[in-house]
Amino acid sequence: MRKIIYAFIAVALILSGLFMPQKLLAAPRLQETGEKTVIVIDPGHGGENRGTIENNHEEKYMTMTTALAMYDELQLYDDVEVYLTHTDDVDMSLKERAAFARSVDADFLFSIHYNASENHELFGSEVWVSSVSPYNGYGYQFGYEFLSDMREQGLLVRGIKTRLGSKGADYYGIIRESVSLDIPAVIIEHCHVDEERDAAYCADEEALKGFGRTDAAAVARYFGLKSGTLGVDYSDYSLSESSASSCVGVTLVDSTEPESCQIDFLEADYEEGILKLTVSASDPDSALLYYSFSLDGGRTFGPREAWPGSDTLTGTYDSSFPLQLMIPPDTAPEVIVRAYNMYDLYAESNPYISARIFRPEPEPLPSADPALNGENASGIIPVHSDALEQETEAEDDKALSLYQFVLICLFFVLAMLLIIIAFQYTMYKKRKKRRLYRRKEAGDIWNQHK
Repeated sequence: MRKIIYAFIAVALILSGLFMPQKLLAAPRLQETGEKTVIVIDPGHGGENRGTIENNHEEKYMTMTTALAMYDELQLYDDVEVYLTHTDDVDMSLKERAAFARSVDADFLFSIHYNASENHELFGSEVWVSSVSPYNGYGYQFGYEFLSDMREQGLLVRGIKTRLGSKGADYYGIIRESVSLDIPAVIIEHCHVDEERDAAYCADEEALKGFGRTDAAAVARYFGLKSGTLGVDYSDYSLSESSASSCVGVTLVDSTEPESCQIDFLEADYEEGILKLTVSASDPDSALLYYSFSLDGGRTFGPREAWPGSDTLTGTYDSSFPLQLMIPPDTAPEVIVRAYNMYDLYAESNPYISARIFRPEPEPLPSADPALNGENASGIIPVHSDALEQETEAEDDKALSLYQFVLICLFFVLAMLLIIIAFQYTMYKKRKKRRLYRRKEAGDIWNQHK
């Protein structure tokens, strides 16, 4: 009996391990630090470089608010030194920021930013890391912690990514300059201030400070810090699996669009205006992140939506999903779907062209007796009001046409009578004139013979 109980407990532990949320392949920290951890926080932009200006936000003030809250929170941890590259609204080059971090012998530089997109259609959080090892692995382990927190808050995770310049080096100057001085660095893009789904997360000063405290917690887990004041100890905290000798696969830049995108018909309710399709897509190089659709053959597309099952931290996503669309009345849609990857490159699907028009079913007229199945008490089937109006209009048109015909005929007859009367009057005048002329001639002749 005891063996059976032990076996049951073992199975339960195994199943709980399978179904409980876990960090993907937990691993030790790649970066080693001394007894005291030195952290540099860089509020992005400043001075004449105002950064993103959208929705009554100015990025240089947003980043400073978040950075100061992050600084205050990290000060509560033990054995840590925290610095800010600047606290005033001043111009400061990227090289100067990296040099400052080097001057304090920083273990890491965190560059604080907020995002916006050209067409105001992107949303979500992302972290940019170096393409150089081991800094890529360090950046991935921190980015995983930060973006996990963003996901818990409800933000879409756009990924931990690299971007290369024309010469093959890191594109972003703060990362490039820091790595050249042997300092790990990342750019934290908290959310998109110009997109309505993200705007609520950065709506006021308290929200910006909240981001700073969340950033600090991610940094504390990354470095394994502890705080008696806060009552937390991350000394034994395990991070996501990474590599110090090569770049993490999901961080590698993807310069190609998704490999395929296809839509297939499932079913349609033409009376209710509902169309159901299956969307399938694949991208072997990065996770799919968004989709959007067009109902007019690709002339216009709706806003982007999160791709179901997308996990940019692991590079996984649902290969297909059902898509239900509401079709406007009196429309035969031509549907096209776009699938977007982590780098906002997309592939378009084949078109689905509806052979029928989606039109709501007309409401039937109320019946006096439902048992008559649409007939009234006299046995006459009710006619839709539209049909009655059309018939009435047709009868009115016929009556109007007949009336116009009679008027034209009367006008024609009257005109003919007037012409005849005028002609007869003219002829009468001519005859009268001739009679008078003859009488005059007869009188002249008589006078001559007299």
